[in-house]
Amino acid sequence: MKKLLLVFILLFALLLAGCAQVEEASEPRLPNIVLILADDMGMGDLGAYNPETKTATPNLDRLATEGAVFTDVHTPSAVCTPTRYGLLTGRYAWRTRLKSGVLWGYSPYLIDTGRSTLASMLKKAGYQTSGVGKWHLGLGTAEETDYSRPLVPGPSTAGFDYYFGIPASLDMDPYLYIENDHAVEYPSEEVEASKHRRQEGGGFWRAGGIAPGFSHAEVLQTITDKAVERLGVMAPREEPFFLYFPLTAPHTPWLPSDQFRNKSSAGYYGDFCMQVDDCVGQVLEALEELAGDEETLVVFTSDNGSHWPVTDIEKYGHKANLDYRGQKADIWEGGHRVPFLARWEGKISPGRRVDEMLCLTDIYSTLADLTGQEIGVSEAEDSFSFLPVLKGDETTAPVRESIVHHSVDGVFAVRKGEWKLIEGLGSGGFTKPSKIEPQAGGPEGQLYNLKEDPSETNNLWLEKPEVVQELTALLDSIRSQGQGDVSETVKETE
Repeated sequence: MKKLLLVFILLFALLLAGCAQVEEASEPRLPNIVLILADDMGMGDLGAYNPETKTATPNLDRLATEGAVFTDVHTPSAVCTPTRYGLLTGRYAWRTRLKSGVLWGYSPYLIDTGRSTLASMLKKAGYQTSGVGKWHLGLGTAEETDYSRPLVPGPSTAGFDYYFGIPASLDMDPYLYIENDHAVEYPSEEVEASKHRRQEGGGFWRAGGIAPGFSHAEVLQTITDKAVERLGVMAPREEPFFLYFPLTAPHTPWLPSDQFRNKSSAGYYGDFCMQVDDCVGQVLEALEELAGDEETLVVFTSDNGSHWPVTDIEKYGHKANLDYRGQKADIWEGGHRVPFLARWEGKISPGRRVDEMLCLTDIYSTLADLTGQEIGVSEAEDSFSFLPVLKGDETTAPVRESIVHHSVDGVFAVRKGEWKLIEGLGSGGFTKPSKIEPQAGGPEGQLYNLKEDPSETNNLWLEKPEVVQELTALLDSIRSQGQGDVSETVKETE
């Protein structure tokens, strides 16, 4: 009798174990996530957006064919640092101490140490987190970063298990690599400023400290090799992985390798865009070999529009920002409307074109939604999930009713539907004039109907006072309240 009872208990235990295994096996595995952020690449640089592009981008075009092409995606700022802050935190950077401009290579850490980021949020969901490439969010707490000391707070503070890259833009000193919380080599030498970006060599970097043996021309391939290496480390493990790959190009200095030099019809910039495409291709190839396309969500976008003024358009016949007005740093569409490609085999239908208005801050809520995490009140205040749109589910309401744009000079704009209001006259950025004083009886700002006038050529400020009033009130409301806990106070705003 006892033997029979033991047999029964054993069978029952095996049955329970089997049910548990079936239940565990039935739970879908969270996808790997690879987020690639180009530096200063415009929509018109990609063949997927511009059939007449002067730069060949076969890898990005294949990514577009195999996934979805988004046409109305905007960066939270028209320049580097604030966009990276918004991308990683889901919050507009103008809510911090950074009201205009960007950080520099010796600037202190921008993100409040208690604030969640994409990396820390995904880490809570069980992800391995790695970042490779341009950081540009400050390091340490000192007024001027000391690269002989631990770089804390920094990428490790932001939730990255591993980080390798450069501190800021490739034209900003110091010129060195960082790995996790330290400099790989101290910038013990000095380098002189290079030639202007459009002169021979396509260079341009500022004078300053440089690590021995550091080569500007080798950085893009170096970080690509490191990204592929990290995929090789993370892919064999059981946990899903998140790779954040912020490229250093085609931002200045324009230093295409010999393989791509003179291969485009848009000068050194176009050649560098082709090399960017090749680097993306190397990562995609590694993904196919190591992780499998069906298990990985790949997103490609840019931190702002291309630094490509009218003189370059006229010289090369290349519309890096398509027909949108302006360029990097500007408040006009060319400054912040960017390419956005997403591929996830089996979840995103190939060849889709999506016209939904989105902001890169929305990636945070989308990935939180994807991984089943709730967002706190004082977290990702300016982020909205577009997961249903990403997957092609039928939706009736737009993801976001409005979006706030911001230029390098700190000029604000707000978009609602087809209407866009800009506070003030001028570009607010690199295109001259940046600022224009209002004339008596003339418009005080700019108002455009983007549906009828996507190139922002017809200012309707005086003709549509009711729209000006409505959008001005909306912008004031967003600035004063935002989404989420409006009473939040963080260190960087003090």
